[in-house]
Amino acid sequence: RHRRHYNAVYKDLFIGYDEKEEKRRDKLEKSLKTIFGNIYNNLVREKPQAKEHYQDENGGNYYKLREDWWTLNRKKVWKAMTCDDRLRGNAYFHATCGRGRDATLTPSQCRCVIGDVPTYFDYVPQYLR
Repeated sequence: RHRRHYNAVYKDLFIGYDEKEEKRRDKLEKSLKTIFGNIYNNLVREKPQAKEHYQDENGGNYYKLREDWWTLNRKKVWKAMTCDDRLRGNAYFHATCGRGRDATLTPSQCRCVIGDVPTYFDYVPQYLR
């Protein structure tokens, strides 16, 4: 029995399972459903035509609304998350913008030289953001 417990622990470590993390993600998802439900209700009240466009078929997830919200607010969110000097040099921020021969150094963790948000951050798993 003792050996079985350790095997289960090692398996969880190997596959990256963390029960506490799963609970935090569930709590976050529940909060996001509430937040985007409120955004949806306010939007439909102001613009009834939005109801059909954002009609949710996924149990209150509002994925299409979330995607559009992110597209609209991505730069503001990035700035709020990264443009504090206390974050300078943080391990999650890479030093380049662009790709290949067009890559440039990021002068700070905040923006690329041309003012864009470094795109690599979109690919950081959500639970690490």
